[in-house]
Amino acid sequence: MPGTELFGAEERKEIEDVLSTGVLFRYNHDALRNNHWKAKDFEAEVRKITGAKYAHAMSSGSTAVATALAASGIGTGDEVIVPPFTFMATIEAVLFIGALPVFAEIDETLCLSAEGIKKAITPKTKAVCLVHMCGGMAEMDSIMKVVKEHNLVLVEDAGQSFASSYKGTYTGLFGNAGCYSFDFFKIATAGEGGVLVTNDETTYKKADVYSDHGHDHIGAVRGMEQHPYLGFNYRISELHAAVGVAQTRRVPQIKEKNRANKKFLVDLLSKTPGISFAKLADPDGDSATCLNLLLPDTASAQRVVDEMKATGVVGFDYWFKNMYHFINQWDHIKELRTVSKLPIEILGAPQDYKNLQLPKTQETIGRLISFGIKYKWTEADMTTLAGKISECVTKALKTENA
Repeated sequence: MPGTELFGAEERKEIEDVLSTGVLFRYNHDALRNNHWKAKDFEAEVRKITGAKYAHAMSSGSTAVATALAASGIGTGDEVIVPPFTFMATIEAVLFIGALPVFAEIDETLCLSAEGIKKAITPKTKAVCLVHMCGGMAEMDSIMKVVKEHNLVLVEDAGQSFASSYKGTYTGLFGNAGCYSFDFFKIATAGEGGVLVTNDETTYKKADVYSDHGHDHIGAVRGMEQHPYLGFNYRISELHAAVGVAQTRRVPQIKEKNRANKKFLVDLLSKTPGISFAKLADPDGDSATCLNLLLPDTASAQRVVDEMKATGVVGFDYWFKNMYHFINQWDHIKELRTVSKLPIEILGAPQDYKNLQLPKTQETIGRLISFGIKYKWTEADMTTLAGKISECVTKALKTENA
């Protein structure tokens, strides 16, 4: 991912600002910090890109999702519709706030579909945790229609899709709250970090309190602040935020280069029979962090993967067999293997997780092979890569038809 490719003087400068004062904590210590407020600066950069009214930086995208759900009023016993294709943190966040995940179908956007959401709704459904996957975005017009018709809370996990948008609105800003990840593998990285965004002041204030042990952050003496709600420690450090500031400033140029590199590859690979691409609900809003290939079927995709491995092609993910991003491998979730009892183990799961019927999802992810787009690729690099991919696809499909 580009964030890991572009460390330099800008990141060092922001880190040195923090080290020069010794104030690694994001709150208070005003007299010591020489007016360096990296978490606040990080949040400001995210607001600048997305247009969000409020942004709150936290320790990870995972904690941002948990906080977004909690600040949106989702908790114990509430059914939350989730996708079976996501980094499992989405599901963990739902489980650990006491809510009950209900898995629904995705479509070729690689995100939950309106039809899938509608079919998964029950009288106990309280919310949808929508995940924008692989740099793209869900089909928001149809999804928002279902959300509004059924009076559901929408929380967006845009951990993989910071700076993507749909018809002019950035992912994360369609629902009550949204989240981005800035871990080591995203378009921009803080090493570890996440940012919650919302246009709702009440949700923002709840998130601010909830993510810091209930502190209301009013007054200059931390130990004497009020605590309007229970909370926990999901704070980001100033060091992580410092890296996030510099990285987030780079995102517009990263996105522009990503899109050019992705177009170059798509133009080449479109000439190869058997290769199609995941649907972009709004091509103009693509953050272009991933090139998402769709093969004719699962069997041919698996043969292509085998060919690429044998040929030495690297930099791709076959999500169908990924241990952390697809439900087929989530045995610990299906069996609710926990180190301490969760509410779902008392209340009961709303679905039989071991016997879910999600044929559209299985078919789509079975066909999907994703490559991370690199900022520093040259045209020669991409021409070579496209050539190798095409050769592998052609050979695999020829074997199938022999």
